[in-house]
Amino acid sequence: MRNLRNLLFYILTIGGFAALIFGIIQWGKPLEASKVTTVIKPEVTASTWQQFTETYYHNLTHPLAILLLQIVTIIVVARIFGFFCRKIGQPSVIGEIAAGIFLGPSFIGMYFPDFTHFVFPDKSMDNLKFLSQIGLILFMFVVGMELELKTLKNKANDAVVISHASIIFPFTLGVGLAYLLYSEFAPANINFLSFALFIGISMSITAFPVLARIVQERGLTKTRLGSIVITCAAADDITAWCILAAVIAIVKAGSVLSAIYIIIMAVAYVFVMLKIVQPFLKRLGDKHSNKESLSKPVVAIFFITLLVSAFATEVIGIHALFGAFLAGVIMPSNMNFRTIFIEKIEDVAILLLLPLFFVFTGLRTQIGLLDDWHLWTIALLIIAVATVGKFVGSAFAAKFVGQSWRDSLIIGALMNTRGLMELIVLNIGYDLGVLSDEIFAMLVIMALVTTFMTGPFLDLINKFIPEKKTAEEIQDSQKLSTKYSILLSFGSPERGRTLLRLANSLIRKSPENANITALHVSLSNDLNQFNAEQYERESFAPITEESNKLHQPVVTLFKPTVDIDKEITDTSNTGNFDLLLIGIGSSVFEGSLLGRILGFTTKLINPERLYETITGKEPLFENTVFDERTRQLIKNAKLPVGIVIDKELDKVENVFLPIFSIHDSFLLVYAQKLIHHSDARVTIIDSSGIVKTHPELKESIRMIEQVAPNHISLQTEPRLDKEFMHQQDLMLISHDSWKKAVETQSLWLTNTPSVLILKP
Repeated sequence: MRNLRNLLFYILTIGGFAALIFGIIQWGKPLEASKVTTVIKPEVTASTWQQFTETYYHNLTHPLAILLLQIVTIIVVARIFGFFCRKIGQPSVIGEIAAGIFLGPSFIGMYFPDFTHFVFPDKSMDNLKFLSQIGLILFMFVVGMELELKTLKNKANDAVVISHASIIFPFTLGVGLAYLLYSEFAPANINFLSFALFIGISMSITAFPVLARIVQERGLTKTRLGSIVITCAAADDITAWCILAAVIAIVKAGSVLSAIYIIIMAVAYVFVMLKIVQPFLKRLGDKHSNKESLSKPVVAIFFITLLVSAFATEVIGIHALFGAFLAGVIMPSNMNFRTIFIEKIEDVAILLLLPLFFVFTGLRTQIGLLDDWHLWTIALLIIAVATVGKFVGSAFAAKFVGQSWRDSLIIGALMNTRGLMELIVLNIGYDLGVLSDEIFAMLVIMALVTTFMTGPFLDLINKFIPEKKTAEEIQDSQKLSTKYSILLSFGSPERGRTLLRLANSLIRKSPENANITALHVSLSNDLNQFNAEQYERESFAPITEESNKLHQPVVTLFKPTVDIDKEITDTSNTGNFDLLLIGIGSSVFEGSLLGRILGFTTKLINPERLYETITGKEPLFENTVFDERTRQLIKNAKLPVGIVIDKELDKVENVFLPIFSIHDSFLLVYAQKLIHHSDARVTIIDSSGIVKTHPELKESIRMIEQVAPNHISLQTEPRLDKEFMHQQDLMLISHDSWKKAVETQSLWLTNTPSVLILKP
């Protein structure tokens, strides 16, 4: 009755007001007479379809539509290039820079000019430039917040020596290089001082954000060496940006004397920010250091501080990016506050707006201008000067202050990383007219090469000068090698809880002779030095809770990386582990129309999968098919691997073990562990008669039964129905048998409990 009344009210309301609107429109038509003027209408010859296409084309080429199309194109291409760079062990920023060059005149513009003219028309470049500048302002704000001035003060002695040596040495070489390049490559009307200063500063930059992520990926964050490198990079950033501000002032003023007024205003601005604005922001940040109290009006105050600071430095004449950087530096040092605020900005700044800057830089970079060996020789000379200056200057300074040769070389390799920060400097120089098109292209290539070589440099250092282990570390390693060690690698924290529960059931009664290590690997691009520790705590919280509940000690291992698959494989292969446990993930598209489309597309580009589909050999049970990561781990791991399909595994009391081949006999070792440590009751399913035809297998089962009576049984004619499956907690099965069961579309698979698939 109520639904009928609501429906009647809805019909009367919509119908009544629709009639009223229609009546008002009809009554208003006579009013048109006072507005009519005589207009000579041109003869309409276009068809309705032509009118539609013209309207559609007009909408498609509207500046807003073009900008949105540019953003989508840039983000997609940047993520693809970033993905491939992560796969080869490089920071994704290299891929994003390469994506910009790819979309620019050096490739797409050269081979597909119509596409470039449509997506990146000349008249749209100003919109793209200013939007990318907003992204840079937000990014530099985040960079400033990621610097910890307290750390810098505590470790200033060694760090300042190394940092300043790593600036002055390449800066001097850069000025010398400018002497060789000025006559041929400096733009007209640019004096030697401006050109030399910009070449010098471009040789001296270190990319703090990229370096910090490489330090995370290499597992150096909590080491003494990692702390020194981060501190050096922070000191380098602050010093380099101060020098850059002075250089910009000199270039804009035309001489050192004329720039003194700009520098005086800049110093006064810094004084006001540090002595007046920072204390106020500190009190505000201490009061609002959690998400609940950090309200929109409070957030607005910090954003206004950022924008006013950027505006002030732009007006003073030292570029808006310096103001954004300093605004980040003076933000409250409260770690909770900085973590929350960085998370608010980082995704928009780095994922949405920053790729626009890479592509905008790529659209300016004309590698095609380097069309002879002479120009490429100059480009190689620039790369050599930049590498020698930064690497040698940092390494020798580190050795001088007491670092080992190994650590000194690592510091030199890391400080040679330039990345995005170099591009920012180069674009400033290009906008000021100091850098010509050819020099700009050469320096962009230098930024790419020096960032790319960081990883290989570190690998070579580790190969030829391996880290020496202390006697205590060697002793601990020997102790671990005598124990039965399980490594469980989890993505979802709750899945980690299940893996720990299962691992515990294999070693519960021998804590002194066994150990468990929980590994969580995360993409380093999703982390910064402020949220990394909090993310680590949250990721291991369920593991810690479960370990306390089970009274099972667990070693936790957190590793940021650019390649999750490789990191898991390397850790398992080099860690003296006896078993790797992983869980199977499910796609976010599973069961949806998009998921079916993506699945069909995968089959089209995979001949083997397409053949299986056509011939009807494709697995019936989609949730039993391993994803690509699982397949790669199984293929590359040099130790036994257990793949867990979790169906709310709570306990391990009733286990069944199907045997389809004599090669499945290794499963009895794990069955014996479950019986001994968890008092599990194991049912052997021998529907193929394998046990009967292999006496040694039957003898192994009998020996287990003698040790643990009534805990193991053999069934030759099993009843694998829902009732039996419902009584079981876990199924143990070999990897080969699982594949065969899936391929033959065995119907009993649909009713299985949680499954542990083991590959020896």
